[in-house]
Amino acid sequence: MTWWAWLILGAVLLGAELFAVDAQFYLVFLSVSAAIVGLAGLFGVVTPEWVQWLSFAVLSLFFFLTFRRTLYKKIRGGGDEYPESISGELVTVAENLAVGADARTEYRGTKWTIRNVGDAMISGGTRAKVVKVDGLTLHVEAE
Repeated sequence: MTWWAWLILGAVLLGAELFAVDAQFYLVFLSVSAAIVGLAGLFGVVTPEWVQWLSFAVLSLFFFLTFRRTLYKKIRGGGDEYPESISGELVTVAENLAVGADARTEYRGTKWTIRNVGDAMISGGTRAKVVKVDGLTLHVEAE
């Protein structure tokens, strides 16, 4: 393949990653590999077509295995800073919460449903301890 065909392939793959599909950075590394093979041809490295395809495959695998996981975590966020479980954390209850009743509260910038699973009513304006998390519902009891 000619050098400009490799560069066009790289541009198409990059455009597909950025605008059309969420391929989780797989197409980015394919496009970078195609661009490298194309640039090599542009700068005078003449190789048979099978060597170009082999170089493309080897470069793609190298980039996948070396950079993808780290880059994906940095851009998409791995959530490493949050603990696995929030059991034992304290939340503020805005209104009186009877035993077995549900209410809404804000915790870590998100609205959560809280359910009183304790033995006593929780007064509004006080804190409650998270006992268990079930989806987006926090099971709480009086502190």
